[in-house]
Amino acid sequence: MMLVEGVLQSKSGGEEILQEYETTETLTDATRRQMVNILVADMIDKHGHLPTKAIREKYAFGIVTLFPSLKDPYTKKGYIDQDFSLLFNEETSSRLLQKWDVFFKPNVIKEAKRFTSTPELKSLVQSAESLQSAGGQKSPKISASDAVERLVVFHKSCCSLEEHLRGQRGLQPYLLAVGRQKSKIDSFYIVMDKCLIPCQTNGSLGAFDELFKAHFVFNVSYDAALMNFYTFLQTTVYNIDVGKIKESPRVRDMRARLLNQSLVLSCE
Repeated sequence: MMLVEGVLQSKSGGEEILQEYETTETLTDATRRQMVNILVADMIDKHGHLPTKAIREKYAFGIVTLFPSLKDPYTKKGYIDQDFSLLFNEETSSRLLQKWDVFFKPNVIKEAKRFTSTPELKSLVQSAESLQSAGGQKSPKISASDAVERLVVFHKSCCSLEEHLRGQRGLQPYLLAVGRQKSKIDSFYIVMDKCLIPCQTNGSLGAFDELFKAHFVFNVSYDAALMNFYTFLQTTVYNIDVGKIKESPRVRDMRARLLNQSLVLSCE
């Protein structure tokens, strides 16, 4: 608490934030965003662009301790979402859930249909076109079969989770979809380094949102087999480090086409 309070007291606009909370016992959305921006700027200034998990948790704990009435709404999607928001901002954090169904998904399907058709690609496109984002099914898969299993693994709910963890290896996180059958997923977990992190949502899109954010929260690299896939999401969907991170020619080309399509739609 002393850390966060000290930062706010020493920064421009910080005293107004403290005064608003003392008067109203809450913070408006605009004030909360201002607070996050002040604290993120201080954290990056003192600890670099990618501070450790312990540092991020220290700031996050300081916020909910100093402003206890913010605890529930601010952490409604768990600490992964909270830590990710602290690293970037709330707008970046919400991009996938807000824009996937209405813009990115239909345009990704459109782009997929331009590729040379194969039985696997045809099946995936059909699955994506019929997939409902609120359901308990897997997200559409990328083409390489071995890469698919690195992204989402199905686990029958009647089987032991501990047994699955004993055979797990590597630090790169992936989703474990648990249910009676693949079409009826009851819950999702992020698996990393033989640990299970329950996802806060039972929907596939929300679970994948948490999976992507886990890479930044726990400061782990992308799986090599999924590098282009995650890089596409990082730059095109979340708009993180565009122009700074290395992209393959195909990722750059697809990002340009999708974003140009967005400009065309906005002008119509």
